Amino acid sequence: MNEIFLLAYHFFITGLFAVGGGLATLPFLYDMGRKTGWFDAADVANMVAIAQSTPGPTGINMATYVGFHRFGILGAVVGTASIVFPSIVIIIIISKALTRFKESQLVQDIFYGLRPASTGLILAAAFGVIQISLINMGNTGDFIGYFRFPELTLAALIFLLHKWKKPHPIFLIVMAGIIGVVFKI
Repeated sequence: MNEIFLLAYHFFITGLFAVGGGLATLPFLYDMGRKTGWFDAADVANMVAIAQSTPGPTGINMATYVGFHRFGILGAVVGTASIVFPSIVIIIIISKALTRFKESQLVQDIFYGLRPASTGLILAAAFGVIQISLINMGNTGDFIGYFRFPELTLAALIFLLHKWKKPHPIFLIVMAGIIGVVFKI
């Protein structure tokens, strides 16, 4: 039962400090995996893929996934509630205070400071996913061997399609899944 409290603690802290949305939770997940041994970096990459391809906010989906994977239904509920609770409390407090202080230069400066912090956390998380998904870190040979070209090609294709043709994300996810199955990426 102590581990379920540890799960609640980790996701409460994640929900409290992961400013910037779901991908900003990744550094917290890497840290949680290292500290608890519940999952490794490759598992985090799989969590991202699953969380991104299922309905709902990414961070909450990952908390639900970790909780369920580790402790079943109870873990899923605890993980989800723990990551959401700080946001609910903070939003209630901010909504009350913001109506009074929205013109405050201090409040505006805080929000301007949070934006780069969020961006940095998201970039750090993206770099971790890139390392796991697109780069062969175990390569000891030539420079070309460091790259997973089928995965890089698929990532570039998805990026280009999203940037220029703007198909619905569901189409891109389904297409990537089919390509992954057909070409065993």
